[in-house]
Amino acid sequence: MADTYLAQAVEVANAASSYDTNIKFLLADKQILARILKYAVSEFKDMPIEDIMASIGEDIEIETRPLDAGLSNMGRVNASSTEDNIPGEGIIFFDIRFTAYHKESEMKFLINLEAQRSSDPGKLGYHLENRIIFYLARMISAQKQTEFYHSDYDSLKKVRSIWICLDNSEDGDAIEEISLDRKTVFGNKVNPYDIDLMRGIIINVRNGKAIKDSQNILVNMLEKLLSETSIEEKKRILTEEYGMIMTTELEGRMQTMCNWSEAILERGMEKERLNAIERMIQAGFTKEQIMSCGYTEKEITEAESALCANA
Repeated sequence: MADTYLAQAVEVANAASSYDTNIKFLLADKQILARILKYAVSEFKDMPIEDIMASIGEDIEIETRPLDAGLSNMGRVNASSTEDNIPGEGIIFFDIRFTAYHKESEMKFLINLEAQRSSDPGKLGYHLENRIIFYLARMISAQKQTEFYHSDYDSLKKVRSIWICLDNSEDGDAIEEISLDRKTVFGNKVNPYDIDLMRGIIINVRNGKAIKDSQNILVNMLEKLLSETSIEEKKRILTEEYGMIMTTELEGRMQTMCNWSEAILERGMEKERLNAIERMIQAGFTKEQIMSCGYTEKEITEAESALCANA
């Protein structure tokens, strides 16, 4: 029996304790994953959405698969040692990880999807491109004793690491790729062997409130999905413009994320009000003057307590 809307919403809210995590639960819906694969991963571009959904495995993991060497193979069959473990490294988890099967080529893809609040090196302390390469390398090396054994390197599966960056300016909507490249630097040797094992894909979405619709169908969909518009408007857009079926699971995930958006916005407004009161107190305003500006006695007391604590 299908879960009710309430059951789904409670389940997601219980499992996801932050706005960032709610975004990941929303992106992990198969209808959304299928569209990301179709419009961002070239091997799936000619497949119907329904076929892509059917190709996605039931092994979707959200913030549960550790990234670091030796840890990403936990639970593997016949795993008897951890030779690839590197002592001293902290544990890092993939946001979303799943497999997808391309029927025509009979290829298995290992997919990693990350929701990235900022891609600014100044904020991150590193260049995101280097982190993407690291993730790709771990997804390749972690296949030892899971996808291939001994020296059977031709059994390596293709890996795709997709990064949705949420902090781009009005003209920053774009999709980029990072991949291996082969070129002959001397001589005329031509080798047709396909080395397209690893590819990083960066989907840049914008965060403005009055931005024009993107000309890219995937970027436009993600911007609408992650915007601050009401859940009813999002449901209308996803069903009418993108042909999604509003299942109880998808609706529950959307509702939870919208609730978090409203809570974050409300907390931000409360903080701004308290900051304004603090500035007025520091400028010598009386309580009566502050209250005449529309602030409450409770807010003034909170602001005074904050100033005392920071004194």
